[in-house]
Amino acid sequence: MIKEFVKNRINPVLRRFGGAIVPAHEETSLQPALGRIKSRGLNVETVIDVGASDGRWSEVVMNYYPQAKYFLVEAQDVHLEKLRSFKEKNKNVDFVLAAAGAEAGEVYFDASDPFGGVASDDPIEGAQKVIRVPVTTIDEEVKKRDLAPPCLIKLDTHGFELPILCGAESTLSEASVVIIEVYNFVIANGAIRFHEMISFMEERGFRVAGMCDPIFRRLDGVLWQLDLVFIRKDRPEFSNNSF
Repeated sequence: MIKEFVKNRINPVLRRFGGAIVPAHEETSLQPALGRIKSRGLNVETVIDVGASDGRWSEVVMNYYPQAKYFLVEAQDVHLEKLRSFKEKNKNVDFVLAAAGAEAGEVYFDASDPFGGVASDDPIEGAQKVIRVPVTTIDEEVKKRDLAPPCLIKLDTHGFELPILCGAESTLSEASVVIIEVYNFVIANGAIRFHEMISFMEERGFRVAGMCDPIFRRLDGVLWQLDLVFIRKDRPEFSNNSF
């Protein structure tokens, strides 16, 4: 009853002033975040999905940017068949089976969890399954494949973000949106916390415009991770300091 009253009576009034009342889980999920990106008129010619697993994240983004090209980077070969199938179904999709990093070579990779892999330049202790995987860079792949800017770059890489971003300097300079899974704890050697990532990205011309998919630690309910949406800091949204 209350939900219908809010939907039919309250929200139509609030929307006249640019607001609305929505359930918290709806406001902070991926789809509304993508909707807000799209509503700002941000151009995206190429989506670069790093830590793509089986392509499910890119598949969601296609509902908002169907005309873009999609390039997926995934290190674990357990997803190979689904990535091939995803590419066959979508002519605007390509992928590489490798980790992304600062330079070409190889890294250690914790492959214990098909959806939670962790790359590391150093040997990984305590993992159930550690493999060596090839490394490529975003800049090299963009150049080799002639992927057009501006790009939307997404990182779901569990603490290996800095090497990846260091290997994407040229692409980052022409990106319109960057979505990074960030953490409230130091989850791996060389990893940084979310406030440090905000500073890192601001130095490279980006500010936070949104967030989605927060996860709270089972142990005590403390914030564990979330996805931050970065757009260029010279965008007009940041020229207005009022609510």
